[in-house]
Amino acid sequence: MFDNLTDRLEDVFRKIRGHARLTEENVQTALREVRLALLEADVNFKVVKDFVDRVRERAMGQDVLKSLTPGQQVVKIVHDELVELLGGQAQELDLSASPAVIMVVGLQGSGKTTTSAKLALKLRRELRRKPYLVPADVYRPAAIDQLHKLASQLDIEAYPSTPDMNPVDICANALEEARRTGHDVVLLDTAGRLHIDETLMDELAAIKDKTHPGEILFVADAMTGQDAVTVAAAFDDRLDVTGVVLTKMDGDARGGAALSVRQVTGKAIKLVGTGEKLSDLEIFHPDRAASRILGMGDILTLIEKAQTDVDAEEAAAMEKKLRKAQFTLDDFRTQMRRIKKLGSIEGLLKMIPGMSQIRKQLGEVQMPEKEMARVEAIINSMTKAERATPKIINVSRKERIARGSGTTVLEVGQLLKNFTQMQKMMQRMMGGKGMPSMPKMPPGMKMPGGMPGGMPQMPPGMGGMDGMPPGGGVPADPEAVKAARAAAKAAAKKKKDQRKKRKKR
Repeated sequence: MFDNLTDRLEDVFRKIRGHARLTEENVQTALREVRLALLEADVNFKVVKDFVDRVRERAMGQDVLKSLTPGQQVVKIVHDELVELLGGQAQELDLSASPAVIMVVGLQGSGKTTTSAKLALKLRRELRRKPYLVPADVYRPAAIDQLHKLASQLDIEAYPSTPDMNPVDICANALEEARRTGHDVVLLDTAGRLHIDETLMDELAAIKDKTHPGEILFVADAMTGQDAVTVAAAFDDRLDVTGVVLTKMDGDARGGAALSVRQVTGKAIKLVGTGEKLSDLEIFHPDRAASRILGMGDILTLIEKAQTDVDAEEAAAMEKKLRKAQFTLDDFRTQMRRIKKLGSIEGLLKMIPGMSQIRKQLGEVQMPEKEMARVEAIINSMTKAERATPKIINVSRKERIARGSGTTVLEVGQLLKNFTQMQKMMQRMMGGKGMPSMPKMPPGMKMPGGMPGGMPQMPPGMGGMDGMPPGGGVPADPEAVKAARAAAKAAAKKKKDQRKKRKKR
């Protein structure tokens, strides 16, 4: 979403860092480039003007101009102002009522129905809530069927509404049913239109009066840019929405909606849709989004994804196997599937501080998702004995595996060769001989920053990087590093307590 903006801002800051001392002239030049970058990203022009004025006022202060590292000071100022622009801090959903009612509104095609299902899954998985989905869109063909199918897929109950029912009655009756059946969160998937009209708004206002929702979430398609902000403001005027959900944040739009909606509407972005999977819904953290925009990575979100998608007990068992050098092709396949759960390789690299620079230097080199699928197909075509003991795979077995996986004998042989080398490397590492020497980087490529000590605790078997700046970028803030460690420990403790509670039950 923010790739182009990130590239432009990194170029601007690289020029600033090239100056030994800052002057009013080169600060003005840099801010002119920042303004153009934001306007090209489709950010509201009034928002851009206010943002640049605030950065200028702080950057022209004597403490910055006389600083020994003025370039880094300016980058920090831009980061702080971006955080403020995006809302300051993450906003939690109001789930205090019993049952808590969440009304999902927006235009047709913005992703309300899918977002309702994603949010239900998130509430059940992370907060141990018992959600109840309510299909109240009787106008769009198959809208009710779509939500029922998603509910069935997630094993979450849904109200049995039909297209001939009145939407206001559906929501009111569903709320009574939720109380009767012990559900503690009710998600109302309301109707949308291709444009805003009075009939739609009257209906939504009537639903609000009947159900008294604690949250009215406006779902906006981030791909629509400034139109999403304008529509959000119109819905807010009539319904007083409590927050915004931006969908399709994994797309290639310019990101202007995300940077404008908070300032224009005064409403916080509470959630963002980051992919097509039903698990791809995240709480929006302004500080993490600002770090991503400036190419500083987002290590906390990476930790949270790992803790959510990776089973700690399985990871611990895998760690024991690695220590005993008993790593098999079955284990290798399991690890690949874990990586896929976390998302695309490119997306994960963007979350690691400094990796955006390496990714850029790799140019058009493709990420290994397709290669991983081919490797998994080859392993799936093997027998259990072959996966456990690859040495028994002779030429005829290779031919059979190649036919079964749609690959060539050469590709099967290459996989086995690579796996054997990896096993030897593991044995060396676990046998006390130390780490083998790392391969040399391609000419002209340098590792970003330095690897600091005191990395945050990741789930067993997974690594982590903490506070590493991009090449020549802002150094890690000690307070931010301390906060990252504390957040990681708190998340790990929370997950451990939840496992204990489940065992007691």
